[in-house]
Amino acid sequence: MRPASDQSLVVVESRPFANVGLVEINRPEVRNAINLEVREKLAAAVAGFSEDAEIRSIVIAGRGANFAAGADVRAFEKLGSAEVLLQRTHRYWDVIAKCPKPVIAAVEGFALGGGCELAMHADIIVAARTATFGQPEVKLGLMPGAGGTQRLLRAIGKYKTLMLVLTGDMFAAEDAERAGLVSILTDEGEALQQALQIAQKIGRLPPLAVEQIKEAVVNGEDAPLETALRLERKAFQLLFDTADKQEGIAAFLEKRKASFMGR
Repeated sequence: MRPASDQSLVVVESRPFANVGLVEINRPEVRNAINLEVREKLAAAVAGFSEDAEIRSIVIAGRGANFAAGADVRAFEKLGSAEVLLQRTHRYWDVIAKCPKPVIAAVEGFALGGGCELAMHADIIVAARTATFGQPEVKLGLMPGAGGTQRLLRAIGKYKTLMLVLTGDMFAAEDAERAGLVSILTDEGEALQQALQIAQKIGRLPPLAVEQIKEAVVNGEDAPLETALRLERKAFQLLFDTADKQEGIAAFLEKRKASFMGR
């Protein structure tokens, strides 16, 4: 279905299934380690899908046996602070974090360092039971720099986060799922298929409602409860003027399948 001979570092496939955009890191020889070019291409792919009205959800995966085993450490060897600052890599991560459409990470094998951070930029993480997560940057004399302290903190809490980022230890997908980092576990080799199925399911639902739900959750996460509730309430009220709300209620009352148009 997706030929292994493709030499692109990031393989982009529009609509492998209805309304789904698929982005795959394609550097299996280095366990899909993330370099600057991969970051750029990932951001461009997600930005393109964000603007595509036919795409309703996005899946990010890694080809081969791994999601992404961290950043490309060789690229760090001779970099200084000014050079890292001038790369402004946060621009590429922000494209994924601020994507208005649901993003699903399909994790097999290693999701370490930048790979773990990439997964945490998604809205849903589907992981094989044999997958492994971790933020081992401290072992290089560094620390996570793309959300590995802050996103992990918000996902699993202070004490588990500090245990992991201070030791650099890896943790199994089953432990990650119990801690709240992973949304759903699958058998080995089935994470991508499960992620695509979830993406299809979301794609059959009303896009405006999906967008408003994601916006309320993401923006409300760090807001005071009263502010977050106000965000939720305003989004709820806004949806009452949509054609999809009319269609959804009509289909429910008429006991038929709804057909949502994103209006």
